[in-house]
Amino acid sequence: MQKHYRPAGKKKEGNAAKYITRTKAVNYLQVSLAIFRKLCILKGVFPRQPKKKVEGNHKTYYHTKDIAFLAHDPLIEKFREIKVHRRKVKKAVAKKNRDLADRLLNRPPTYKLDRLVLERYPTFVDALRDLDDCLTMVHLFAALPAVDGERVEVKRIHNCRRLSHEWQAYISRTHSLRKTFISVKGIYYQAEVQGQKITWLTPHALQQVLTDDVDFNVMLSFLEFYETLLGFVNFKLYHSINVNYPPILDPRLEALAAELYALCRYMSAGSRRMIGNSQTDEVMEDKDEKSKAEEVIKEEKVVKNKASSKADESELRLAQLQHQLPTNEPGALMNLVEESTADDADDDDTKDCKGLFKNLKFYLSREVPRESLLFIIPAFGGTVSWEGEGAPFKEIDEDITHQIVDRPTQSHVFLSREYVQPQWVFDCVNARIILPTEGYLVGRVPPPHLSPFVDNDAEGYMPEYAETIKRLQAAARNEVLPLPGIGDEDLDNSLVAAMMDRTASNEAAEKKRKLEMLEKQYIDELKKEIDGVAFSSLSNKEADKSPNAKDDTQSDREEDASKQEEDDDDDIGTALMSRKQRGLYKAMKMGKEKKKEKVELLKKRKKNADSGASSKKRH
Repeated sequence: MQKHYRPAGKKKEGNAAKYITRTKAVNYLQVSLAIFRKLCILKGVFPRQPKKKVEGNHKTYYHTKDIAFLAHDPLIEKFREIKVHRRKVKKAVAKKNRDLADRLLNRPPTYKLDRLVLERYPTFVDALRDLDDCLTMVHLFAALPAVDGERVEVKRIHNCRRLSHEWQAYISRTHSLRKTFISVKGIYYQAEVQGQKITWLTPHALQQVLTDDVDFNVMLSFLEFYETLLGFVNFKLYHSINVNYPPILDPRLEALAAELYALCRYMSAGSRRMIGNSQTDEVMEDKDEKSKAEEVIKEEKVVKNKASSKADESELRLAQLQHQLPTNEPGALMNLVEESTADDADDDDTKDCKGLFKNLKFYLSREVPRESLLFIIPAFGGTVSWEGEGAPFKEIDEDITHQIVDRPTQSHVFLSREYVQPQWVFDCVNARIILPTEGYLVGRVPPPHLSPFVDNDAEGYMPEYAETIKRLQAAARNEVLPLPGIGDEDLDNSLVAAMMDRTASNEAAEKKRKLEMLEKQYIDELKKEIDGVAFSSLSNKEADKSPNAKDDTQSDREEDASKQEEDDDDDIGTALMSRKQRGLYKAMKMGKEKKKEKVELLKKRKKNADSGASSKKRH
């Protein structure tokens, strides 16, 4: 008798009803594979892995509910209209009807993804949590060459560049940047926005080449949704700090490829203007509730506030017209970071970041990565300029404290400033202190660039330079200080008492160790007496052994005993475990052993590197 019988045409059950293959889904939706792939990317539908693959392991499966969800989406009708429109254009060109083809090309069917953003991210925090891949993709396309005839449109590249600069300007303005790291892939950044940690990767400022190994159609489908998502996120973030969106950039700075600097200036001026307008509105609302005598006084205040708002608007217009401002005046041009009006709302981390480079003035030489440093330095409270047109101040400014260079020789050296390599800025940001510049001077090999995303305590290996930074951080926080109310004599007495307690504890530990050795020796002698070993032969053998050999055998016995105790404890513990718990325990032991091997390898490499460096110095 069969275990289960289902008549033909009966409804499916189990995995056969829950999942559907990609081929069946494409046939069900009556679209091509490319449109199906794009639709899944935009809607956030991804393949599944059922426990039991009904139609084979070599096929891709989707949830049946997801495919039904796609079938009722209005976007699928738009894709069908676009397909029909392309067919009409092709037919008109084939019939040499140029007028009809031009009319059709000028009126293509369009669609928007605004509804999809709200559908996939009901709250703003959900959008922030899923922003890592979005920012990485947008920054990647922003670094591509904007050349006509390539597989990526120039308009898309310019839009990605604009969105990335708007995001960086907000992070810099609100001092939300927390970590940064230079790697072979690019530069990693981590920011904290409304309690959410967002990490993204930007490529190095090098000439990018479009290879044939990458399917750009799939990447452009992702980019299409990410552009809309990042636009909405920027809109929300800009309005949260009282700045209008989209920003109006200075055309001269935009032509000089200084969009990030122009954005910072716009945000600084826009926030002041919005605050002035809000104060004016509050005064106008409260006017009706007061007496006639107070109205006269408040009318004068309203006139003053209106005058101040008009002055702020005129300043904004002047900021947007760069040619009306003197190019060598730092006060008029350099308004990258201003004092926030809500200092009390900032947490301790934000205050530390805001004041790291405070009262420091940086100048970037032409060979350093300008865009990255223009983003990082203002985010931590510094003032920055660069070599070229549109710069806020020139190289000859005497107030410059640090000049970032990356070439061994300089045409002119100013004695009033420090010449450091770009890595010094990144290491200071990660350490949250101003590091000494001796190791980062021009022409020297800088210290190792440590990743802030690695927890050294959890890894079990602390690099030498990390220990140095830890000591510098402790010194910067003044952690090694005498307790309040304790004088020099009291401090000496407390140190003496601590040393006496330490010697007493050491003596007690030594006495305990000797007692344990005597007890063990007594137990060994009892065992040998039971076995029938003569005392004379035992004494002769021990007399032949040297004291060093006795110590070695004693240490070996202690190690063997400790290992035996650990093995016994493990055997007893694993005997009481279930099979699943034993497997987890073995996996944990294997992980610890691998971590230990990794630490030993790192120590060995460090030792080899130090020996190689010392041998080079000798030669």
